[in-house]
Amino acid sequence: MDRTLLKGLRVLEHLAGRPAPGGVSELARELDMTKSNAHRTLQTLVAAGFVRALPGGTYDCTLKVFELAGQVLGRLDVRQVAEPFMRTLADATLETIHLAVLDGAEVIYLHKIESPHPVRAYSSIGGRAPAHCVASGKALLAYQQDEALRVFSDPLAVFTPNSISTLGRLREELAQIRDAGFAVNRGEWRESVWGLAAIVKDGTGAPVAAIGISGPVDRLQDSFPSRYRDVVMRTAVDLSRALGHNPALMSARAFNPPKPMA
Repeated sequence: MDRTLLKGLRVLEHLAGRPAPGGVSELARELDMTKSNAHRTLQTLVAAGFVRALPGGTYDCTLKVFELAGQVLGRLDVRQVAEPFMRTLADATLETIHLAVLDGAEVIYLHKIESPHPVRAYSSIGGRAPAHCVASGKALLAYQQDEALRVFSDPLAVFTPNSISTLGRLREELAQIRDAGFAVNRGEWRESVWGLAAIVKDGTGAPVAAIGISGPVDRLQDSFPSRYRDVVMRTAVDLSRALGHNPALMSARAFNPPKPMA
């Protein structure tokens, strides 16, 4: 292997993950490198356009890192990446697994894995459901800008006695979903079907899909939602990471956004 290349990539990854730019001495110490080696590697990255030198002798990543990440993410097929995670979730729960995206006031099911049980929740790939009545839809709505709710009329369409009927009540539940990290459906679209879902994010932190389970109320209501909550949320986090989402890096960049190029 090319040790010089690996060393440069290691410095670049470390610098990208720091909450603030770093100087040669501190970077050398954090990476267990000599100062001369760290300085030489940083100068090479500067020449390549991946790092920039800042006043005061510190270094930070340029937007070239994010440009490359965006190009890679643009080629990712969410459905293809999600397949193994959905199968793992299906094996863990033995229920029907859905991957859904938001389209206005509805969700579209991109992919699904059927439950092995003869009695199960029925749906179809490409099928639609009212977003405010299913767990995946509510999970997605919880992470949209408030303007996204303008596509809904008030009162809301009601499909069962359990459906959310007003925008005010929907907003309250979306706030609860953001706090909890997951959404539930207790027979709000089909009275006999319950579900639980969590949000999937891409490398920019944007919500791109929701992954979740659904099944007949007679089977799911026992210890619901605690029985399924953790495994669904963990699967959503793992899938998000596979799509490039890094919560630690996103948090750091939120407080220390990249400085504009001089």
